[in-house]
Amino acid sequence: MMYRYFMFHVLFSGILFLSGCAVLPENVDRPPSHACTNCDQTLLGRTWREAPERKPGESAFLLLDKGLDAFVARAVLARLAERSIDTQYYMIHGDHVGTLFVHELWKAAERGVHVRILLDDIDEGRRDMDIALFDAHPNIEVRIFNPFGRNVGRIWQYATGFGRQTRRAHNKSFTVDGQATILGGRNIGDEYFSRDPELEFQDLDVLGLGPVAAEVSRSFDDYWNSALSYPISSLVEGGPEEGELEGLRHRLEEKYARMNDSAYLHRLENSTLAQDISGRRVHWSWARARVIADPPEKLLHEVGDTRFQMLGELKPWFSSARKEVIILSPYFVPGKAGVEFLRQLRDRGVEVKILTNSLASTDVSIVHAGYVRYRKALLRAGVDLRELNKLTTADERKALKQERIGSSKSSLHAKAFVVDRKLLFIGSLNLDPRSVSQNTEIGVLIQSPALAREVAREYDRQIDAAAFRLELKRLDDGREQLLWHGYVDGRPRTWTTEPMTSFWRRLGIGLMRWLPIESQI
Repeated sequence: MMYRYFMFHVLFSGILFLSGCAVLPENVDRPPSHACTNCDQTLLGRTWREAPERKPGESAFLLLDKGLDAFVARAVLARLAERSIDTQYYMIHGDHVGTLFVHELWKAAERGVHVRILLDDIDEGRRDMDIALFDAHPNIEVRIFNPFGRNVGRIWQYATGFGRQTRRAHNKSFTVDGQATILGGRNIGDEYFSRDPELEFQDLDVLGLGPVAAEVSRSFDDYWNSALSYPISSLVEGGPEEGELEGLRHRLEEKYARMNDSAYLHRLENSTLAQDISGRRVHWSWARARVIADPPEKLLHEVGDTRFQMLGELKPWFSSARKEVIILSPYFVPGKAGVEFLRQLRDRGVEVKILTNSLASTDVSIVHAGYVRYRKALLRAGVDLRELNKLTTADERKALKQERIGSSKSSLHAKAFVVDRKLLFIGSLNLDPRSVSQNTEIGVLIQSPALAREVAREYDRQIDAAAFRLELKRLDDGREQLLWHGYVDGRPRTWTTEPMTSFWRRLGIGLMRWLPIESQI
């Protein structure tokens, strides 16, 4: 026992030493820049300003629930861009969808559009030179938020950096000409846009036109001009050589040409969204809205400092519920305070409906281990608790493939809540300690009964087929037993253990739930 303790101490001390050597460049030149403020004469600006149904202070909204449509909306906005594109993401993969997305940004820059790309550093270190080359385009700027030191392996920095390095910018936004914006849960990659055959994230974005875009732009500027944002050129030694930019241009065009048969390009080329926006034929939902975002300096303050947590701005809206709250959160770890808050809503007669991932559908098992600690308490409080079903038949896949919730090999990734079918929130925020206390997030609160009812009706229509309903049953001997009620091949079935999972996976979750790491998940 003492030997194991000694070896652990030596190993841990060595890792701390290695991580302590990580350094970032000093005296970085990061010229301040800001979103387009005089772009109201662009097509997108005129579309909002000249809309006959617009009322003062209102923005126009369009839900983007299907992966193909969510990609098309981003590409269409990029093609309509006249002055600027500002995009902030947690991850942009180098896969099929990621390549198409980056190519649209490149084409916009080639037309003279100023493109600012702000990336968290969670997944970018191995692509520094490629990103630096992209940044070399005269109309493109790339900055990395809260970067890891490049002189030490990031695995050590992440594993031991229980301070700033484990805290990431989880924000996701795409804003064009300061007039149109897309917010929601999607990163940029195949699995977020219905292309990955092994895993499809069920997600939800919203396209907004008008004042909401200006609010997102202000948040973007705060991050872009933050001392935590480093130009990619400051992180790369040497930088691109003369002639490499032209080589990148040819590679991008060649790769794009090989994608001619892409379903995403076919949908884009056949989409009428650009014409509909230009011709004012989009069926917008008009409403007042408020963008709620964590400030970048959240990462510079103590974890748990509520002054920098957007949840504090959202709680009063939850508390305002009189009849019903619907919560979609793929990673859901409410903690004791969260359970008590929901119990108080139930005591007032408010229906509380929650959809999260099951063990079978989650892509992050350790978060599920944190969630299971509170499952019984939630059920005792009277919460209607659902976990996403793992669909098993071709008929079910065909029936639900194009829906918001559930498909083959699917995992919930949408982050949204509905209050009294009058108020809708869509964003990047999960209801877990990492999102609430550690990372930074962004979302939009829309005061639209039409949109809120649309999301709520889809929830009602699909929930029984798409998710397990949990029940806490009291046995004759006084013990409590968890039951999962769901469907297989269209027939009802009840499970007494985590459905569609192996013994070994359940055992792993049982062990992980005892680890003292809730603040990190």
